Amino acid sequence: MSAYGTSRHHPPSSFATSASVALFRRLAWEGTVPLEIRVDPKELPANSDRGLECYYIQAPRVSYLPLLMPELRRFLMDVVFDDAAARILKEEDWWFESEEGALLKWHWPIGLIYDNHAISASARASSAASISTGTGTAPELQITPLKLILHLASPPTEKLLLPPSAEACKQAFMGQLKEADFIRWGNTKRMTGLRKAEQDGIWEGIREHNFDDYWRVASKIVPTTIPAARPSSPPPPHRDGAYNVRSVPVRLYLPDGPVIQDLAPPIMEDGTPSTLSRYLSTHLPLLFPSQGPTPDLAFPLVQGIILPPETEMAWLGACMAGADGWVNVCVGLLQ
Repeated sequence: MSAYGTSRHHPPSSFATSASVALFRRLAWEGTVPLEIRVDPKELPANSDRGLECYYIQAPRVSYLPLLMPELRRFLMDVVFDDAAARILKEEDWWFESEEGALLKWHWPIGLIYDNHAISASARASSAASISTGTGTAPELQITPLKLILHLASPPTEKLLLPPSAEACKQAFMGQLKEADFIRWGNTKRMTGLRKAEQDGIWEGIREHNFDDYWRVASKIVPTTIPAARPSSPPPPHRDGAYNVRSVPVRLYLPDGPVIQDLAPPIMEDGTPSTLSRYLSTHLPLLFPSQGPTPDLAFPLVQGIILPPETEMAWLGACMAGADGWVNVCVGLLQ
């Protein structure tokens, strides 16, 4: 995965080919995170095997917690629960909390949940640090399983926007795609122009974790190429290149804090490419000072990768967006 960081040293044309764009997209797609899922011991049915109620999985970053339920259920039914419990338990009543007791946002991609937890842990002085700076300026990520608690009953419906089912997750995913489509192009014609079979197909690509099935449809709504030469003036609006979108769909996630969303045009008014450094210093000037000797007090984490400040927003939108079309930048604090 270090290839993400080395791309900043290349001239623009070196990553401007469709082959290189596809390579970075596949690397992002194949990313995984370790999860440790433990059934709440207070909710284990009688006669359950209490030595095996913990399940470990390397989950795809682009997937969602409700999509893990069938695999998790098979494990629990085969190894932990007896036949009587299997008949009583209802999968639609299952829900997740973090080890700290926080209700998980099941409609977020799993990779975003993992990264958001990592930056939140970095901001808690009382907890064990998951990120350390070492002797250099760049932090070093410590990859450890994200510990989740699985509850088998009594979902907090007053706190859940929708029931954490695969169908509700699909609807939330399609809504995010449509919003990203509008942010990117100023309309949703690309999304609304998809046939029902194509909309179902893009979700099936997520469910089955099939890169080719997903991008067969997604390539119709996201920038498919990066021009070999950066434009020196604002491009015409009808072109579909990464530098020609109205705005890159991007969100900033702060530790245990709000989510910041604003327009991120790929080209500045002076005709130069917009960079991640400019975007961060504009919206978080105290953490990312734009001038003077003051060093940055935070770092940007996208798809589990600590990005260099000169990363171009157009490149991020073309290569590092999630399956829902959004570039999710988690802001971790340097210690």
